[in-house]
Amino acid sequence: MIRLIGIDPGLRFTGWGVIEVDGNRLRHIGDGVLATDGADPVPIRLRVLHEGLNRVMAEYRPVEAAVEETYVNRNGSSTLKLGYARGISLLAPSQAGLPVAEYGAMAVKRAVVGTGAATKEQVEMMVRRLLPGALVRRADASDALAVAICHAHHRASAARVSSGQRMA
Repeated sequence: MIRLIGIDPGLRFTGWGVIEVDGNRLRHIGDGVLATDGADPVPIRLRVLHEGLNRVMAEYRPVEAAVEETYVNRNGSSTLKLGYARGISLLAPSQAGLPVAEYGAMAVKRAVVGTGAATKEQVEMMVRRLLPGALVRRADASDALAVAICHAHHRASAARVSSGQRMA
C-alpha cells in the first residue's frame, strides 16, 4: 500500500488530494483547498501555500507527489503567477524528500475519464466513482485527486512494464 498526494496548483486556490493505492484499489484519504487572499502581496500568498502544503504532508504522510502541469494562457501576468504557485507545489514535496511527478491536464483526463477532451464535470464524476465516499466540495480538490489517480495509474503501468522486462 502506498500513499500519494496530488496537487492542482493555483495562486488563489491550490487543491490537494491524498489517496492510498493497494494494487488496483484506490482509497480516498483526504482532500481540500489552500486559499490565499488576493489582496495580499504575492510573497505572502506563496508562503501561505508553502506552509499549507507542509501541514497537509505532515498530517497525511504521503510518500510520493504528483503535480499538474500548468498551461500558458493569453494573460502573461496570470500565467506567471500560476507558475509561482506551481513552483511552490513542486518545492514543498521535494523539500520533504518525496519524489515528484508532473502530468499535463490531458494526461490526467485520459487516465481518469479515458479521453483528454473530458470536461471538469466528467472528471469530477469519475473521481467520485473511483473514490467512493469522497465528499469533494471544490473543483480544485477534485482536480488534485484526479492528478493523484493519474499518478497511481502511471505507477502501476511502470511497475507492470519493469516486472515484464525483468522476466524477459
